[in-house]
Amino acid sequence: MKKTILSGLLFLTAFFGFSQVNDSLREPLIPVEKAGLLKNINITFDMRMEFQAYMFRGGDQYYNGIQFSNGFTALGIAAKLHDRVDFRFRNRFNKDSDVQTLDRLGSDIELAYLDVELTPTINLLMGKMFAFYGGYEYEFSAMDVLEFNDIYNNALAYVTGAGITWQALEDHKFGFQILNSRTMHYDDLYGDVVAENIKEPDWPVAVVGNWRGNFFDGKIQTIYSLSYSNQVKRRGTYFFTLGHKYQHRNFTLMYDFDYSYEQVDTKGILTNLFNNDQIAEEVTYVENWIRAEYSFSPKFKGLLTLMTSSAYGKPETEKDHLRTSYGWIPTIYYSPFKNIDIRFFLAYIGRYYDYSSYATDVLGAGDYNKNEARVGIIAPLLLL
Repeated sequence: MKKTILSGLLFLTAFFGFSQVNDSLREPLIPVEKAGLLKNINITFDMRMEFQAYMFRGGDQYYNGIQFSNGFTALGIAAKLHDRVDFRFRNRFNKDSDVQTLDRLGSDIELAYLDVELTPTINLLMGKMFAFYGGYEYEFSAMDVLEFNDIYNNALAYVTGAGITWQALEDHKFGFQILNSRTMHYDDLYGDVVAENIKEPDWPVAVVGNWRGNFFDGKIQTIYSLSYSNQVKRRGTYFFTLGHKYQHRNFTLMYDFDYSYEQVDTKGILTNLFNNDQIAEEVTYVENWIRAEYSFSPKFKGLLTLMTSSAYGKPETEKDHLRTSYGWIPTIYYSPFKNIDIRFFLAYIGRYYDYSSYATDVLGAGDYNKNEARVGIIAPLLLL
């Protein structure tokens, strides 16, 4: 025992003696006078892990499965670099990390931008950011949404560019962005799937504007947006969303209406339906999305999400309604802790896909449905 203690003392003596003669260890890695800067840095680790049991049924096909899944895992950093300069970064680990040919970042890097306060009411954003699309479905992180409706499930939400926000009045805020409309060059994105007379534009650009309104002391809120993007030369997408929110005590109700007219199909739903090695053209997607939330107590909350999505296209000469999807997601949250946001959840996800007689008879599509039960945990964790 004495030998052990003596050996330990000799080791500590040698260690501290070495430290005194090694200049690199004389000072702490973070000097005391700089330690205060840490209060301006937030590091978050967000995760959703779940146990899934699902069943697919359509036509002659039937399969089911059970598995654990990491639905969302991301590390984020938010820092106040200056009184008027903020920085945000988020890396989502369960996304493709391949560097994109247009913006030179991996898809897993969702956010990497500076937010500069030009005046007390005007801010400038530069870098890879979320597009200022409207609606409350889009406001939620993918961590909090078990299943998006068809447009946002296939939309490119995080792109590189610049934006400006203006707090015009206390209850009214406007935003405007100029962004890349995609993260990859045309050939890398579409490969051999082409359409007649389609060419790469000089700049695949998206222009987005939105308005956030606040009424009756916050009981009614709105997020409206209008955007245009050209994925190819002289052909683009016109997209607008009307988002509404009603908040009263423990009850919240949200409703979104989405309309996307696409001269070249950017969502890929009808392109996959036609399955003719060409990109679908002159397509329209129209959606409705409703989410209701009610807090039964500080620990229990109930959610119900309802959604529909209709797709219209031109398989021959005239535009026709080809597909409608429906969805409903009842969910129960249980939050056992007071001082940390950890939620256990139980949810059912039902999705139903109906095709028109033309899509069934000519294009070979068939109605199908997916049913899924999930039990899991949502944890937006503040590490620092």
